[in-house]
Amino acid sequence: MYKVFVNDKPLFLTNVIEKETDFQLFLLEAVDIKDIIVKLYKNKIQKCFLYHADEEKLLKSLKAKIPKEKAGGGFVTNHKGEILMIFRNGKWDLPKGGQEKNEKMRQTALREVEEETGIGNLKIMEKLSKTYHVFKRNGRYKLKITQWYWMHSSFVGVPVAQMEEGIEQVKWVPVHQLDSYLDNSYQNILLIFEEMQSKLSLMKTN
Repeated sequence: MYKVFVNDKPLFLTNVIEKETDFQLFLLEAVDIKDIIVKLYKNKIQKCFLYHADEEKLLKSLKAKIPKEKAGGGFVTNHKGEILMIFRNGKWDLPKGGQEKNEKMRQTALREVEEETGIGNLKIMEKLSKTYHVFKRNGRYKLKITQWYWMHSSFVGVPVAQMEEGIEQVKWVPVHQLDSYLDNSYQNILLIFEEMQSKLSLMKTN
């Protein structure tokens, strides 16, 4: 199963039909995906499932229906066990950005983190999961696929927010303060924090 977020609401891609009553189920190959997206944006649907019998074709079928954009991002920690977060569009987020031509995804993620936050001396520790969300630009809906990396930074300077990208704040957040920040974040960002949970627990105890 894949989770795609539209206006922070889940659009599940699944090859299993479960017995539930609080969602709508559509056939992925037959559905008008734009209609579903608009309904999610307008709160007419709170969540729905798109079904395809072949699990390997779930994402492929969705990508065939909506233009996609690839991005890379970083879950950045420092020697104090703090996590680097940015404040943009009224929510706390992790730094990320679009892949440029002829650029490897690891390079994209490193470049975007440094550009958006001013934080350098970055080292990739581990490749994490991908997240998926739909956004609207110039009247068109696109599927953003973000590859995440756990990074560590030995940078000791002052973070600098990339104001032209709408970033208002850059902050190193101690693990014990995370809850208040994540209460005002995005569902796909919470997935990355969940993936890093075991490492965050170790940071808490150190």
